[in-house]
Amino acid sequence: MGGKSMIVSVANNIISPLGMTTAENYAAVKAGKSELRRYEGHWDLPEPFVASLMQRDKVEQAFAALADNERYTFFEKMIILSAANALYQTHIDPTSDKVLFILSTTKANVFLLDKRETGFPKERVLLGVAARQMTEFFHNPNTPIVVSNACISGVCAQIEAMRNLECGRFDYVVTVGCDVQSAFIVSGFQSFKALSSEPCKPFDTNRCGLNLGDAAATIIYTRKETVDSNEWVACRGAIRNDANHISGPSRVGEGSYRALRYAIGAIDPDKIAFINTHGTATLYNDEMESVAIERAGLATVPVNGLKGYYGHTMGAAGILETILSMYAIDEHNILATKGFETLGVTHPLMLSNQNQTTDKRMFIKLLSGFGGCNAALLFAKGGAPC
Repeated sequence: MGGKSMIVSVANNIISPLGMTTAENYAAVKAGKSELRRYEGHWDLPEPFVASLMQRDKVEQAFAALADNERYTFFEKMIILSAANALYQTHIDPTSDKVLFILSTTKANVFLLDKRETGFPKERVLLGVAARQMTEFFHNPNTPIVVSNACISGVCAQIEAMRNLECGRFDYVVTVGCDVQSAFIVSGFQSFKALSSEPCKPFDTNRCGLNLGDAAATIIYTRKETVDSNEWVACRGAIRNDANHISGPSRVGEGSYRALRYAIGAIDPDKIAFINTHGTATLYNDEMESVAIERAGLATVPVNGLKGYYGHTMGAAGILETILSMYAIDEHNILATKGFETLGVTHPLMLSNQNQTTDKRMFIKLLSGFGGCNAALLFAKGGAPC
């Protein structure tokens, strides 16, 4: 497809408890696997929780082939490994000033706030300082951009990548999303009473909260005038804030609805394979998304959510779930919503706990987050028709 320039994905990677590559992760999700586990007494926390946590020795072993393990925090190893694995798929020179790195994260090295952590300078807790560990590793001369906007960070980072490519300043943008769990993060969600004591159940009538998860994910984007039929194009995205409440979403889904309407544009909903939702399995988030989707005229479009496989991976979620959605459509699949059984929201959604088939070539990635932030991004295989 030719015409106006388009923003195209040229490489990707996912590192999670389900695998160290995108292919491993997709195969695991397609097979219905999950690494969500119940942890009791972990990090000396008084309450048990369910999460999907990395086997750290796998990361340490993989990173040892790249650099000194002692120089970087676990979070920094995750982002460097994921970016490196994506770059290996290309001929991109990361030392070029035409290559920009964007980091999507909500907490980065927050574990360094623990007074017992003495192995690294305390300034590494700052998001920008952590991001520079990545760009310095790759000898990239540009100042990295850090996107930290609660749970929508991964979609925001991709929209930021699109803007930087569209303005022509850069030829490639390496967009990395990552968060790793810690006592600080888990105790924070516990204080909100937002965590489930069992594997989460997105949109289900018996849902009772979210799970958390470790992951890093990378998409590399470039700008092209001509796109072939197998390439993925990031078409149009929107960020809309309704400022409803510090932690509660709008009951009428206002911000999510407005983001969806902008992302869809004039596209016929019948051309959309599915909406990959935030789907945290919390009472109010899932309800809000059902309201927004129906308000946007998309009630007949299939919906899925991937938190039942990974938990909520925070800054990685928007990128990880985008990549898996691309792989699914490449195989004509709509991935199942693991944990879902009976619809538990008031507005009708087309959900299934079984993989489905599709011949459509477009999807929407939808996210929402604390503070009333919402984001939606439309993708099309081959770019037709954005």
